[in-house]
Amino acid sequence: MTVNKKTVRDIDVKHKRILVRVDFNVPIDNGQVTDDTRLVASLPTIRYLVEQGAKVILASHLGRPKGKYQKYSMRSVAARLTQLLGKPVTFVGDCVGEEVERAVAAMRAGDVIVLENVRFYAEEEKNDPAFAKKLAALADVYVNDAFGSAHRAHASTEGVARYLAAVAGFLMEKELSYLGQALADPAHPFVAILGGAKVGDKIKVIENLLPKVDALLIGGGMANTFLAAQDIAIGQSLVESDKLEIAKGLIEKGGAKIALPVDVVIADKFAADAQSRVVPVDEVPGDWRILDIGPKTIDAFEEILTSAKTVVWNGPLGVFEMPAFARGTVEIAKRLAKSQATTIIGGGDSAAAVEQAGVAAQITHISTGGGASLEFLEGRVLPGVAALQDR
Repeated sequence: MTVNKKTVRDIDVKHKRILVRVDFNVPIDNGQVTDDTRLVASLPTIRYLVEQGAKVILASHLGRPKGKYQKYSMRSVAARLTQLLGKPVTFVGDCVGEEVERAVAAMRAGDVIVLENVRFYAEEEKNDPAFAKKLAALADVYVNDAFGSAHRAHASTEGVARYLAAVAGFLMEKELSYLGQALADPAHPFVAILGGAKVGDKIKVIENLLPKVDALLIGGGMANTFLAAQDIAIGQSLVESDKLEIAKGLIEKGGAKIALPVDVVIADKFAADAQSRVVPVDEVPGDWRILDIGPKTIDAFEEILTSAKTVVWNGPLGVFEMPAFARGTVEIAKRLAKSQATTIIGGGDSAAAVEQAGVAAQITHISTGGGASLEFLEGRVLPGVAALQDR
């Protein structure tokens, strides 16, 4: 699908100062980046700009610092990026001000610098115009390659685009292309798999997807609320009582499109060492709880997925961080890996589950933005995307 936003390919970047908003919100332990997936995802855009002779200024947030704390510094990120790029990356100890201005003034074509955490300033999350203007003053062009932050209207994701020509990076383009295609013009049969703990988080996604999909497979904790809405006794399982009427309405609306578990893995407590067994969905004892989908449900879901041409998946189908309750999620991940369909995983826990199953390389697209992909699937306009120039 062609993305209707301009990208770095559409502008002349040679010798220009390019402010790139990246999503380098990565885990750091003892000064070392422990998962560099998001850094690797940004490399195509950075390498392209370097090869074109641009001066590349990278800005990102890291965590929720609420002040300036060393453990939230981007210094470790710059060090890891140096290794990944195979060329020196300069870390600058601030993101606005004289130190940054001097560092940018000294840049040559092809140089890369990483600015300090933009969230060290409260003005970032407030989308303060004066702060956005200071960031914008560092550059000639703005590139947003941080899809994972595109649902936030912050100074570095939306504010700077008011002062600079703003285009998408390659990662942003890829995210918009795959997710946009799935919503606008998917190959059919189109199947959505939704899991995770809460229905409340996914109501708008279900409402947006129901008219578009041929089947909607529901698992995880959120399935319990749908089962309870049909007066099925689910013991001590997590249930959102205030969402029962909504779930009932969605079942009526979705009809045969909605597939719910027919059997489940239950446990006598919420713990990795709990006793567990498989039961039909309507035979959960009053003092047990549902923690995964059962083997018959896995088979039923796989049967639906066999003919799918497009699959979107957001949310695990059980408590997959506990090995005893990971089978449903892992088996479905393996099934998708063998599929001929376009398979799109919506970030967050689903991405972690696919990694855990060892099949990430066989998935068509794994989104780098959990919250952003969820809002996109809801059909919402993302501020960081809206701010970019149209073609």
